[in-house]
This record gives sequence, C-alpha cells and structure tokens, in this order.
Amino acid sequence: MLLKKVASILTGFAVPCPFLNFGNCTLKTGSPADVAWGRSAISLNWQTAVSLVSSLFSLLLSSLFSPWLVVMVMACLVLLARRRIAPDSPHHQGAMPCLPHLPLLGSLPWLSPHLPPHLLFTQLSHRYGPLYSLYMGPHYTVVINDQHHAREVLLKRGREFAGRPYMVTTDLLTRGGKDIAFSDFSPLWKSHRRLVHSSFTLFGEGTHKLQDIDSLCEELQASGGGPVDPGPAVSRAVTNVVCTLVFSSTYRRDDPELAQVMEYNDGIVETITRGGLVDIYPCLKVFPSEALSKLKECISVRDQLLTRKLEEHKASMREGDTRDLLDALIQAQAPRGQRSAQQEGAGLTDDHILMTAAETFGAGVETTSTTLLWILAYLIHHPQVQERVQKELDEVVGRGRGVCLSDRAHLPYLDSVINEGLRIRPVSPVLIPHTALCDSSIGGHSISCGTRVLINMWAIHHDPQHWDQPDLFKPERFLDDQGRRVTPPCFLPFGAGPRVCVGESLARMELILFLSSLLQRMSFQLPEGAPPPDLQGRVGVVLQPLPYKVLVIPREMCQT
Repeated sequence: MLLKKVASILTGFAVPCPFLNFGNCTLKTGSPADVAWGRSAISLNWQTAVSLVSSLFSLLLSSLFSPWLVVMVMACLVLLARRRIAPDSPHHQGAMPCLPHLPLLGSLPWLSPHLPPHLLFTQLSHRYGPLYSLYMGPHYTVVINDQHHAREVLLKRGREFAGRPYMVTTDLLTRGGKDIAFSDFSPLWKSHRRLVHSSFTLFGEGTHKLQDIDSLCEELQASGGGPVDPGPAVSRAVTNVVCTLVFSSTYRRDDPELAQVMEYNDGIVETITRGGLVDIYPCLKVFPSEALSKLKECISVRDQLLTRKLEEHKASMREGDTRDLLDALIQAQAPRGQRSAQQEGAGLTDDHILMTAAETFGAGVETTSTTLLWILAYLIHHPQVQERVQKELDEVVGRGRGVCLSDRAHLPYLDSVINEGLRIRPVSPVLIPHTALCDSSIGGHSISCGTRVLINMWAIHHDPQHWDQPDLFKPERFLDDQGRRVTPPCFLPFGAGPRVCVGESLARMELILFLSSLLQRMSFQLPEGAPPPDLQGRVGVVLQPLPYKVLVIPREMCQT
C-alpha cells in the first residue's frame, strides 16, 4: 500500500519515459493542449517543490519506510535549503537549454501529466528550442526534436551514441541484454546484429512464408457485409506470419498455442508500460510491484514456449536446410572450441537465440499490425487514396495473381502510402533511449559519457519547416512531379546509423504484401451511420489507433 502511495506521487508528474504508461493517453492533434500548451504547464515555484519533497518524506517516515531512502529524502531537503532550485534559463550563456530540476526528482515536477511524451517534448521545444536537456529523476537527458541534430547523433556520431541505458524492465525482458534493440553496444552485439540481419535476408522473396495473408483476407470477407473491427484479425494474421518466420509453425485461427503467443505478447506490451518508475529509480525493484510481477509471469510463459521450440529445432535440424530464423541462428552457433573469437557467431548463447526470437515477435507484430491499422483508418478518411492504390495494383499486377515483392519497384504510390502512414503516425514516437559511450558533442554542446539521449521522431515527422501541412495525410509528398519515389532526409521511421532497426526490411516486406493483398481483393468503407475512425491514438509501448469498424467489400478477382 505504501509503495502505491509513493508511486502515485511520482507518477503524478507524468514521467516521460518511452516505457512509462500515461494512463493510455489519447492524442488530440490540434487540441488546445497540443497547440496552446502554455508556460504555466512547466512552472513550479520554490514553495511547491519543497512541499512536494516534504510530503514524500513525511509519508516515508510515518510508514517506517526503508531508512536509506529516508536519508536520501533528508539529503534532498538539505540541498534544497542550501541552494535555490536550478533556474529555468533556456538561453543562459550559450549553454544547452535545460529545464529546472530538483535533487532526486530531477525535472519531473515540471512535466505536464496531461500529455504523452512525444507531445510533451514537442511543446517544450517551442520554448526551449529543438535541442534541450532535462533531468529524468537523477539522469541527465538530452531531448532532440529536429532532423539536423537527430542525424548528427544517429549518423555522424552514431558510434559515439550507440549505447543503451540500463533499465529494469528491459533487463528482465531480454535476460540482461541478450537481444538486439535494448542491448548495450559491444563487439558481441555487433556480431549478433550482423548475424540477425543476414538471417532476415533468408526470407527475401519468400512469399510462401506469408500465406497467412490469404487467411486474413478470407476472415475479413467472412463478415458478410456487416461492420467488423479489423484489429483482431490483423493481429492474428501478423502474429501467425511471425511464428512462421521464426520457427516454421503455422496455426489455425482457433489454435490454443497461437492464442497463448498472442496472450503473452499482449501481456508484455500492457505491463511493460507500467514500469517506467522503476526504470528511473532501479532501487524500487526490491519492493513488491504488481506490474513487474505480471511482466515476469508473461516473460516466463514466453520463454517456456520458445525454449521448447528451440529444443525441437535442435533435435530436427538437418545440415544445409535452413527452415527459419531459429535454424539460421543455431547453425551460426558453433560448438565450443570450434570457432575463434573473431568469427561470426562467436559467443552466441542459447539466451541470445531465444531473446532474438522473442524480440522478433515483440517488434514484428506490433510494428506491422499497428501500422496496417493506422493506414486502413486513414484510407477510410481518404477513399480517393484507396482508389488510387487499387488502380495502380490493377494496372501493374492485375487481379489474376497475388502481389510479389518484385512488384514493389512498379508500385510507387502504394509505397508512398506506407511511408506516409509511418510518418504521420510513427509506431515509436520517441525512439529507444541512446547513451553516449564517450565524451562527445551535439550541436556544438559538450556531452559527457553516459548521458541519455531521446530522439522525438514525432516532432521530426511533424516539423512544418520540412513537411507541408504535416498533420494532413498526403502520400504524394513521397513522390516527385514525375511520380518517382523521393525520400526526404527528415523521414526516419526506423531510426538510422548503427542502431537502425534491424527488422526494417522484414517490416517493410510485411507491410507491402499485407496492404497490397488486402486492397487488391477488397475495399474498405465506413459503415452507414458510423463515425469515421478516430485518429487520436492511444499511447502505450507503441502509438496505437483506437478500435474502429469497417465494411469489407470484396473486389471481383479475375484474369486481367
């Protein structure tokens, strides 16, 4: 009970960590909070700050809380009495602008509880500029809101900022950083990443591995012309595809193992967003936490399933026959003593294989299904865009065969629709935190080793200086006057540099094949009398669309 009280005090300050839940905040683009968020939202006077820390101290003391934590709070009070709170001076002597901050709490008391992180950071940039800093609790953190500084960190100084911070939730999720996305930079990580990237190329044109697209089309068309929520069907289909790619399992719609995979994946997504406080104050992990207990439970179910699949693959593997991602990783895992430290796969353990498979699920399912649902929502709002995609598909592919990846080169408008979906509603509005591996600089400002860096992709993808009418869905912004593809330098949906998403090619392959197959075979319309899909979104681990209903109208399939 006490821990819940403490957590309620701190989480009331809306800690803007990419892994902290904001109570399922909804995004209201164009709302007063979004466009007119004023100075008062980040103002906190001296008396209020002291009262805040004093209240926390009284709560801990009265409940006989851990003595060391009481000492910490007392130290904060002493420091506050000895000096004024760090001033709010955005342009002091050319230094990087920094939010005011308190010992222990950092800048948290100055952060609005009413906005999700990407909007909060965007609005702060209107006052402090595109590059500023704050204290996430005790952690000094730099926030980037423009493509110039983002490209400097990701590309120009990519190696210097390729680190990852330690976080309790992701450490649990990845068995101490045995994955790709959350693992800190190291020679083993580089080797592991190269191996996974080359494994993904195995899928290439292999559309036979994406046969569940047919099942998705059939399930949606089985609605009989009535309103249907496409979300569950899309999630099932994408999850099944990822299962096929990772361990060659194809499931029926009602298969209990598929339901188990979806259940633990949803559970991890739901619970990891509630762990942001312990990621800022790792010492809190020693206290009971409902969210962490649930996360551990879901991880245990995940690991049992994947361990069983790994053992089955080891027992049934045949040399030279690579069936899926697990096979590729097992084959690269040389027996001890038969591979030098310099060779690819050296140091790769079963934990690395399992965590790679787990991460492929987490990232592959959420990125693809969420982006597809956002694009379908926007197509309902813009039926002329849907019609233009279908016209391009009819002219290039026809309706007598399925779409292949080789068709992509001849489908520029379809490609631009996917890019616009990734731009206007980025799945990860704030990228996974980076850390400086050495003393460096950003925008001419000195950065100390260990500094955390957050890149606000939402602000970059909605910057009016680089995007004309950024809040409008306009796929043609990715085409030139001749209808050829263009990629603006401010378009970075998967990041860039050493930490670019290793699954980008896989995600794009899935998006192309899913969306083209759906629009080749059916049209999506708004049910009569129903409101159009809500484009606000809900912020958790990813930025998700709210559920909506559509009518599925089959298109006649014939030889053309």
